[in-house]
Amino acid sequence: MIWKQLELTGWGRSSRAACRVARPERQRDAAAAVVQADERSVLAFGAGRSYADTGLNTGGAAVLTERLNRILAFDQTTGEIVVEPGVTFRDLLEVFLPRGFLVPVSPGTAYATIGGAVANDVHGKNHEAVGSFGHHVRWVELLLPSGDIVRASPEERPDLFAATIGGIGLTGILLAISFSMTRVPSNAVALREQRVRNLDAFLDALKNEGEKAHFSVGWIDALAGGRSLGRGILETAEPSNEEIAERRRKTHAVPMDCPGFLLNRWSVKAFNALYYRRFARRERRRRLAYGRFLYPLDALLDWNRLYGARGFHQFQCVVPFEAGALALRQLLDAVRAGRNASPLAVLKTLGAAGLGHLSFPMPGYTLAVDLPRKRGVEDLLAKLEAITLDHGGRIYLAKDSSLSAEGFARMYPKLEPFRAVLADIDPDGRMASDMARRLQIRDGS
Repeated sequence: MIWKQLELTGWGRSSRAACRVARPERQRDAAAAVVQADERSVLAFGAGRSYADTGLNTGGAAVLTERLNRILAFDQTTGEIVVEPGVTFRDLLEVFLPRGFLVPVSPGTAYATIGGAVANDVHGKNHEAVGSFGHHVRWVELLLPSGDIVRASPEERPDLFAATIGGIGLTGILLAISFSMTRVPSNAVALREQRVRNLDAFLDALKNEGEKAHFSVGWIDALAGGRSLGRGILETAEPSNEEIAERRRKTHAVPMDCPGFLLNRWSVKAFNALYYRRFARRERRRRLAYGRFLYPLDALLDWNRLYGARGFHQFQCVVPFEAGALALRQLLDAVRAGRNASPLAVLKTLGAAGLGHLSFPMPGYTLAVDLPRKRGVEDLLAKLEAITLDHGGRIYLAKDSSLSAEGFARMYPKLEPFRAVLADIDPDGRMASDMARRLQIRDGS
């Protein structure tokens, strides 16, 4: 096994870690890497699409899973598939959509891995309809810190299964994942886009139309204020019964880090105004291929470079429905007052709680906001955390870069059962990450 010293980074480029890195080609090589790491702490690293320090392990060892990317089995009758952790959503879209199957839950990028989907219990635009990724996992095969390989499922070692789903990689290195694909009638969705004038109208539309739709998601103009606070565009969609002719999707890349001054309050305000009016009438209906609908940002490769060399933070929280209107107003007001230009803000609803001890979803509204890494952003993130706590919400670990250990413990009520599993399978604390240390996940000290 060849080891190299590399610097890894999260997608937001605000968090970086120098660590010793191995890239196994086969599952047996991954087991050898854990042994060869000696006394160092160890963590798996996938596609690097979590935003901050979830997948980073400063001073420790990282096992890159990008070459553990094989599809091991597929049952055409039941839809059950078994894959290695480095398989991406893009891989599965290209292979199985022409055969009438789709991954049941997708995050916002097709470049994320299935291993990452398990570790973060990702959710998609259809959470109220189908839950999060963990709801569709049948079993996982896990390399424990001890070197043992075990299988965990809701029936077999359920405690370990619950700690692994959403467990941000701290229970071991995934070697294989079995989950259920879903059948779809075509390669497209029937999409409806409608402009919504303010937050109250947006929440009404989500309740009256979003809850009935298979997919729903909204873009929010995070800089609009006054009577336009919370204005945006709501997208609802259903699987289409009609195929569409799809040309190969053109992608463009951001060739360099953009100068920080280009992304300012005035440029973002102008962009948001144009985007809000991007179609002529109040609403638009069309059919759109799944790849374009589920992963719109993938058309612009390396889009994280738009935020410049300093990178950005993404804040994402969920607040209970009963606290929704007030909490969202306070969050949006704080973003506006923070004068931190945010061109990307997303609002949608979540349904059933996840199966994992550290799963993010719970019934409520989830708001995600990109925040350039500029002066004052740390104070703004602390304020957003406090508002979320005040309303009984929680922050998404896959996106988080700033949550306090105290806030984390209050937000995740199943932390103690998670710690108990770690103490049982990893008493020496070999699986570790920068996030785990920051949030004092292991022992609270």
